[in-house]
Formats: sequence, C-alpha cells, structure tokens
Amino acid sequence: MAMASVVGESEIEENEIMRMGSYGGKVKVLRDDQESPAEEIMLLWGIQQPTLSKPNSFVSQSSLQLRLDACGCSLSILQSPSSLGAPGVTGSVMWDSGVVLGKFLEHAVDSKLLMLQGKKVVELGAGCGLVGCIAALLGAQVTLTDLPDRLRLLKKNIESNLRDGDLRGSAVVRELVWGNEPDQDLVEPVPDYILGSDVIYSEEAVMDLLDTLMQLCGIQTTIFLAGELRNDTVLECFLEAAMKNFVVGRVEQTQWHPDYWSCRMVLYVLTKK
Repeated sequence: MAMASVVGESEIEENEIMRMGSYGGKVKVLRDDQESPAEEIMLLWGIQQPTLSKPNSFVSQSSLQLRLDACGCSLSILQSPSSLGAPGVTGSVMWDSGVVLGKFLEHAVDSKLLMLQGKKVVELGAGCGLVGCIAALLGAQVTLTDLPDRLRLLKKNIESNLRDGDLRGSAVVRELVWGNEPDQDLVEPVPDYILGSDVIYSEEAVMDLLDTLMQLCGIQTTIFLAGELRNDTVLECFLEAAMKNFVVGRVEQTQWHPDYWSCRMVLYVLTKK
C-alpha cells in the first residue's frame, strides 16, 4: 500500500478531501481558520442529528462483560458497572466509540487502507482495552495507557484476550497521566499511530490531552480519535485548540465498518503540522 505524505498547513483548501498521514483513505480536512470549528459543529449536529439516535447501540454497560467478534477471535471484555457511578470514572465500562474505532481499524486493514503489522501504537485512555486488543490482533506493537486506578481491569482484559496463538502483535499496559511527561519508551521511537476513543469529554481535559499528543507524536505519527457527539462546546474547544498544531480531518462514515457506525459518532484523523 502506498503511504500518503503528511498534509502541510499550506496545502489545505476549503473542505478538501485528501489523504492524511499513513491512512490510505481520503478524509475531509477541516479548513484552517477561526470559523472552521464552529462550522464543523453546525454540520455534524445538523446533518447527523446525534440526539435522535440511540446511545449505547453496541454495548451494555450493566453487563459484567462485552462479547465482540474481531479479527477472527471472540473477545470477552470485562466491565465493572459498579464503578461507573464514581466521580470521573468512565473507563470501567465500554462505550460505543471504542467498538466503532476498533472495528474501523479492522475494516481499514482488511480494505488495505491501513497497515498495522509491526507498527508502534499508543492508546490513550484505554479503559477496558478493546481498541488496543484489536490493534494487537492486527499486528501492532501496542502500549495501552490510562490513569493508575484504571490499570487493574485493563491488564486483566489484555491477559485474558490476547494469547500467543492468536496474537500477531503485542500489548503492554502503562500508566500515563495526560499533561505529565511520558516515559521515554513511549516517545523513543515516536509512535506510528496514536488511538483514542471518547477522550474528548471535558474542556478541562482538552489542553492536557493536546499536550500529551504533542509530546508523543512526530511528523509521521497518525492519530485516530473517535468520540460520541454529546457536547458541542467541548468538541469545538478541542478543535479550536488542536488546529493550532495539528491538521484535522474527518473520516466519513462510508469508510467505517458497515455494521458498526452510528450518527452519534465522529472519527477524526490528526497529523502534526
């Protein structure tokens, strides 16, 4: 597969459809001006009308586990529904965006738009670990990161779902607090890919998330961020801040896995300017 070069700021034209980073599909690149984030929000809420679609279409957050077939394997992701009520704890259960992102990766590899075999991948806010598990099954060398109190469940899911006979890649778990300096093994060498699902959830976390993305990625790093359209203010805040240092493109839903898409979801690709 021919890899596309990273898009530069000067190359972007209004609503241009082009390739970004190491993703072989074409994405809709956001215009690099002050009005672009607000226009993107209006477009998403106007066309997709996320509030009219059912939330949690692919997950059951009251269940102790989520079962999902991916990469020829039957994954069983343990959840902790009782932890969901604790303030700030969202990574104890699965969310639709993780399923959408994981199945997007599988579909993109099958479609030869993405190559993960042997690539270094860092997942941010890995939660229950589904996305990282799928990336490892697709051949990536994955580091799944989250806050210290989320690692026990994450490790358990990695150990129970990734066995040597099924595994083309590898997976390890590391602590990472956004905004703090990452361990050297996360940045040397820089990741080929950074993944995140539902990591854009509060204005307070946006700057720390972007600081971490800046620290982790190089000009050849491709970032995939999937999220649910819940709060237009938070997403606009993220886009405004991100566009200062990153080129931002949106993957249209025609390129997602045909069985795992929702009008409540959005999927962005970012590359460093």
